[in-house]
Amino acid sequence: MNLPNKLTLCRMLMVPFLVLFLLTGWGGGANRVICLVLFCTASITDWFDGKIARNRNLVTDFGKFMDPLADKLLVCSAMICMIELDRLPAWVVIVIIAREFIISGYRLIAVEKGIVIAANYWGKVKTTVQMVMIILLILNLNDPFFRVLTTISVWLSLLLTIISLITYILQNKTVISGKM
Repeated sequence: MNLPNKLTLCRMLMVPFLVLFLLTGWGGGANRVICLVLFCTASITDWFDGKIARNRNLVTDFGKFMDPLADKLLVCSAMICMIELDRLPAWVVIVIIAREFIISGYRLIAVEKGIVIAANYWGKVKTTVQMVMIILLILNLNDPFFRVLTTISVWLSLLLTIISLITYILQNKTVISGKM
């Protein structure tokens, strides 16, 4: 197993620990820092595994499948925890997760037709903004500026989720229509 794939697996293994610390408060006064370190470390591995895989020509089928899955697992798990912590409305998380299911289904149809659909620009921006949103939600700072910044990041995440879905479908409409 190559280094990028190991980083992807590490990211997936960090998710249960992130959820545990988010929902139990086990780290006492250091809990927020522990959650922040876990989430940021996992998020950074996403950037590193892709960069290393491309630069060293280590792109594998495992990585193509597991890397986006690891991202979805990390982001969706953190957002679901934010519902439990009353920091994020459930409907926002439902819209974001619904987009992920739609895109995953779309990719499965494409694979059956021998088409590999790479992530587009909007999808990458969406993921980055969602990660920033989650960092702000983990921080949960009781400061007016950060509350406004957090609210903006939630709405921007939602907007980018919708834009990336529409863009993705329009760019790959031949997958569903059958006209290639």
